[in-house]
Amino acid sequence: MAEVRIQLRASHRLDEIYRHTREHWGDGQAERYITGLFDVFSKIARHEIASKPIPAAFGHDGFYVRYERHVIYWRYLSNADIGIVTILHERMHHMAHFRDDVEN
Repeated sequence: MAEVRIQLRASHRLDEIYRHTREHWGDGQAERYITGLFDVFSKIARHEIASKPIPAAFGHDGFYVRYERHVIYWRYLSNADIGIVTILHERMHHMAHFRDDVEN
């Protein structure tokens, strides 16, 4: 099975999601939500969840999958591992934030 690699911007997004969730809904919900995201990462690696290709307009290859209120963007790395590129809330402007996360 492929390993899951959390790329730098995705790591920052996970921190933001955890802090926001904890501030608004408490520690328990923050833990459950982050655990749910990591469960999805594992399902991606095991090919147990359907993903869609990132739209061509984004200018990058890869895939995405939804988890509750977030969209997980991922790609295959050169060694065939899974790279979690970024995680964006459904209300964010995805193309702009995706490009910013990929390019920085």
